[in-house]
Amino acid sequence: MIKPIMIKAWFKSGTPWIWLNAAAVSACLIMVVAVLGLVLVRGVGHFWPSGVLEFSYQEKDGQIKTLIGEHVDTSITPAAMAKSNGYTMADNEDTLVQYLIKVGNRDITGTDFRWIVERDIKQQQSPDDLLVVERREWGNFYGRLVAVKEGGKLIAEGSAAFPAAQDRIAQALVVFKQIAHLEKKEVGAINYSLDQLRLEQKRLQLENRWDTAAEQRIAAEKAELEIDYKKYQIQLSELYKQIRRDSLVTKTESGTELEIPLAKIVRIFQPNTMSLIDKICHYGEKIIEFLTDDPREANTEGGIFPAIFGTVMMVIMMSIIVTPFGVIAAVYLREYAKQGFLTRLIRIAVNNLAGVPSIVYGVFGLGFFVYILGGNIDQLFFPESSPAPVYGTPGLLWASITLALLTLPVVIVSTEEGLARIPSSIREGSLALGATKLETLWLTVLPMASPAMMTGLILAVARAAGEVAPLMLVGVVKLAPTLPLDGNYPFLHLDRKFMHLGFHIYDVGFQSPNVEAARPLVYATALLLVLVIVGLNMSAIIIRNNLREKYRALEG
Repeated sequence: MIKPIMIKAWFKSGTPWIWLNAAAVSACLIMVVAVLGLVLVRGVGHFWPSGVLEFSYQEKDGQIKTLIGEHVDTSITPAAMAKSNGYTMADNEDTLVQYLIKVGNRDITGTDFRWIVERDIKQQQSPDDLLVVERREWGNFYGRLVAVKEGGKLIAEGSAAFPAAQDRIAQALVVFKQIAHLEKKEVGAINYSLDQLRLEQKRLQLENRWDTAAEQRIAAEKAELEIDYKKYQIQLSELYKQIRRDSLVTKTESGTELEIPLAKIVRIFQPNTMSLIDKICHYGEKIIEFLTDDPREANTEGGIFPAIFGTVMMVIMMSIIVTPFGVIAAVYLREYAKQGFLTRLIRIAVNNLAGVPSIVYGVFGLGFFVYILGGNIDQLFFPESSPAPVYGTPGLLWASITLALLTLPVVIVSTEEGLARIPSSIREGSLALGATKLETLWLTVLPMASPAMMTGLILAVARAAGEVAPLMLVGVVKLAPTLPLDGNYPFLHLDRKFMHLGFHIYDVGFQSPNVEAARPLVYATALLLVLVIVGLNMSAIIIRNNLREKYRALEG
């Protein structure tokens, strides 16, 4: 009888529930750490140069063939399952071991990856002369370097080919940067100016202000731009001639020779001969490329800088929009509105809005902001652009406003709770000293409630930065040709579509035609998205803590 009484008293004390809560929190932390650890290992390890292997294996018909590539994964299948899949298993075999090899050379073989059975491998080695060529299209090439050509003439072969190729590729990359600068900056600015002149001409015609003076002015400006355009086209033509002049002669595992123009090559390296320092340098180059370059190969190669820029820009604009509206709504509900049935109903509606699925906000943003509001803005202010929409199409502005609407309830609730925690004696003391209600609110109450406002903003940023579903409807695209911010007036183009890290993960992970090649990039992008969210939140947390310390004395 003593033990049941002790157990009953133990439950009444509340200790079991404390341990249960501790266990639940511990389980959640373990799962979060495990997920982040998996993303960290897979994402960071993607950029480390792996060794290239040469396999001699036996085909089903008995022929011995050679395969060159990177060992990516190993699959162990039980014998019974392997037999059901059509594999022949010996009596003493309990499992079927297969290697996933990244063979590249997609332009030759039609696939980037291949499975081979371990028991069929006759020989496995790592020759020093195996070469990896990162290309701008068709993925990696694996093979051997035969020679380097300039304008079709042989300039280096044998052992001298690799150093000569590296020098030529370094020169080609410099030329590529010059081409990119001319095309994106100079020629892009001219095309933008020509388009603005076209719109100005159409606007003057619609307003019946198109006369001889306006025609001559616009014609003169177009002529100047055309002169500059032709000058840049000549420069680009010369640069393209330089970059298309050289090529590499390579050999596949089957002995087939392939000539690869330097214009299609990003870098070459021989991983089996690289020292630890060389691998670290290569790793750093890949990380920098990932953070600063544009994507290529259907987003499965290259960098993700446009997605980083779009994510940060959208979150900043969302924060600028949601903070004043959320604070004003909370101030009115707490400080000015008469507390009654209607106020309680509004608070219930605000709390319910926080639970609405995000895709509903996306549909609302598309229907109201894009089609109705944006369409009317185009009719009123941009009739010359018709029928092409300006603001009547998804873009950065509508995406930011949609996410601001989505996160508005969080900011309202957090701010209102902060206002409720401020003692009424502070308000009364300020009013007793002669301050008006507005002065009391602006100079005393709001500064003391600013930590709560920042808490709401932190929660809003954390949710908005990771949203994908509504953004697919109101502005995010797979690949944006230009950034929303550039050197052309008005510099910040709110009507442009943009890229987003969350959508980039979805696109690469689920819409890529080459899933195996895209999988490592999914982990790397997911890790970067987590880091971006953490960085944005940490900035807000630092500001909140500083405000909290500043006004702690007043709260006391």
